[in-house]
Amino acid sequence: MTYTLAEIAAALGVEVQGDGSIQIDRVSEPATAGSWDLALAMKPDFAEQIGNGAAQAALLWQGADWQSYGLKGAIMMDRPRFGMAQLSAMMDQGQGYAAGIHPTAIIDPTAELGENVSVGPFTLIGAGTVIGANSVIASHVTIAPRVRIGEGALIHPGVRIMANTTIGARAILHGNVVIGGDGFSFVTPEKSAVEQVRSTLGDSTGTRAQAWARIASLGGVEIGDDVEVGANSTIDQGSVRATRVGSGTKIDNLVQVGHNVVIGHDCLLCAQAAVAGSTVIGNNCVLGGKSGVADNIQIGDNVIIGAASAVLSNVPAGRAMLGYPAVKMDTHIETYKALRRLPRLLREFTDLKKTVSKNGLSD
Repeated sequence: MTYTLAEIAAALGVEVQGDGSIQIDRVSEPATAGSWDLALAMKPDFAEQIGNGAAQAALLWQGADWQSYGLKGAIMMDRPRFGMAQLSAMMDQGQGYAAGIHPTAIIDPTAELGENVSVGPFTLIGAGTVIGANSVIASHVTIAPRVRIGEGALIHPGVRIMANTTIGARAILHGNVVIGGDGFSFVTPEKSAVEQVRSTLGDSTGTRAQAWARIASLGGVEIGDDVEVGANSTIDQGSVRATRVGSGTKIDNLVQVGHNVVIGHDCLLCAQAAVAGSTVIGNNCVLGGKSGVADNIQIGDNVIIGAASAVLSNVPAGRAMLGYPAVKMDTHIETYKALRRLPRLLREFTDLKKTVSKNGLSD
């Protein structure tokens, strides 16, 4: 799809600078941009690379001297990276999934599909399931019975959605996502070593080896509107109440959300983050990559968990956490700096000790 620079500026709600008739058919990094590309030079360091390419136009920060970069036109925004959200949507050509119902798809007669729903090859849709209008379901997707999916969903190949799952409008589920698998919930006839260690902080004396009995998952999953789940991520269903993910939350690849977890709206869960069972996470929280949250933890609104951190206790609203175990970010950084100084301090202490010992002997 080709747009004029003026059309792009209008879509972004700003005025075009220079020649608005320039034809644009894709976006590019400044150094590799061609004459039909819109160079993404959103800060001065990026703009310095414009001369290495052949771009006629660029997306720049507000107040940039666009003509000094040899451009014929420009779009300037206070927050150009935010403009990329709409700009990239305009340029996205999609995956090319075919419209209509593929003849190899298996759809239960009691399933209800809204208008303009597309279903790809070898996809299975179970009894009593409801799919909202304008949804696109790619190939090799399994949707179990008693599932409800809102309008405008985009479900990529290999996704598995288990029974008793409700998903809101405009969901995006990437390849091999599993929603509604059984929670990891097991119990022993007597108090287990794990329970003993947890209560005593390390002593498992008095417990014996036992077999684990499985607790069935009955609670389902409830996902709000405008939620995106990255490839190979899993959201387990609750034991007796639903696992819930709030509207607007975005989940990266390889993320695990345990049974009974409640996640608020507009949260970000980055790659390899894991949330253990029955934890409650507030609104507008961020879990950095490879971070982990223990079970039965309460995390308030607007909390940021740094990458590779392990949250083992409740976190109040508005706090930034880092480390293992996670503590306030400034505390962790102070502690880390102190640890780095320890070898030098130890050497100084050793030298001082030798000096004191020598002085003592000379007396």
